[in-house]
Amino acid sequence: MTTIAPPAPALATRDRTSVEHSAIPWYLWAVAFASTSVIIGVTWDISWHCTIGRDTFWTAAHLAIYLGGAVAGLSCGWLVLATTFTGTERDKTASVSFWGFRGPLGAWVCIWGSFAMITSGPLDDWWHNAYGLDVEILSPPHMVLAAGILAIQIGAMLMALARQNNAPEGARGPQFLFVYAAGVLILMLATLGTEYITFPHDQHGTLFFLVSALIFPFVLVGLARSTRFGWGATGAATIYMGVTVIMIWVLQLFEARPMLAPILRQVDHMVPPAFPILLVIPAAAVDLLMTRMPGGARRLRQWGTAMSAGVVLMLVLGVVQWYFAEFLLSEGARTFVFAADQWDYNSSPGAWQYEFWSEPVTLAGAGWTALVTVMSASAGLWWGNWMKRVRR
Repeated sequence: MTTIAPPAPALATRDRTSVEHSAIPWYLWAVAFASTSVIIGVTWDISWHCTIGRDTFWTAAHLAIYLGGAVAGLSCGWLVLATTFTGTERDKTASVSFWGFRGPLGAWVCIWGSFAMITSGPLDDWWHNAYGLDVEILSPPHMVLAAGILAIQIGAMLMALARQNNAPEGARGPQFLFVYAAGVLILMLATLGTEYITFPHDQHGTLFFLVSALIFPFVLVGLARSTRFGWGATGAATIYMGVTVIMIWVLQLFEARPMLAPILRQVDHMVPPAFPILLVIPAAAVDLLMTRMPGGARRLRQWGTAMSAGVVLMLVLGVVQWYFAEFLLSEGARTFVFAADQWDYNSSPGAWQYEFWSEPVTLAGAGWTALVTVMSASAGLWWGNWMKRVRR
């Protein structure tokens, strides 16, 4: 008699689970689209204000921002309902409970971000009607909006991160999606710091180095520690630079005219954002240092490596950006590619366009920058270690 051996159920289940976690489900693509739509809308909106002024709340840029918020909220809301009422026991186990509903941690963060963005819309419209144009990017309504946008970016990261951490080692899709979401997060943080770090005129001063030390070591060390992709920090920095450069090139192609006085200079096309910081080079230095650290390294070695990576990052960034800022203020950068010396319509022309706006960093400023760098990189290591454990 011939007998057929039954398949090993444990092995079959494990293989099926690995395949499922290697694939990228639709809701991850949805939140990736949402975060992309939001950051494109934000960049477009800033350009709109610089070129045209605020003519109505229902601009195309605003619609792109709130489309992203709606897609993130609706897709993650559906995922929570599906997990709660029709999810398998494994789905519910791999989720977080809130008010009796269950869903991935990142989905809850995205839902909160969506509500914050929706709240900020009418608040921003009232603010402009009451006080006119924004003098600075970080007005109270914009801070509420920024909190919601950051929540959506972080939620997208967490959802991709859980997928990465549950996937088999060779699965590339979740890793790349996590790195992409991290790159969009860096772009959002750089946008929030526009008034301190984005313009080349500031990039010799102490404040530029302090704000950069606060942001970049934290994010890049955390990414290098948590991603399974060997060049996670470099990949995220490339996304940040790539999306910004694409927006610079695309926006310049569209004609536009100011529509709100006072008009202090002639503008005939959409004003692009400033050229991004050359973050790829210092990010590569972070990856080279962090990937040399063994997975089971002792805590002391982890802290030492992270702090060294942060210091090297700022040293490389300081050297690279110091000379690149000088180039961006020169005539050679006033081209379509670098888009230097393009200003909003209510900025009066003057010699200030070609000068540095602050004194070069001092020895005391360098010391404070080093202290902030060490603290930021240490926090980034803690964040990266936490992200390595995210499973839900």
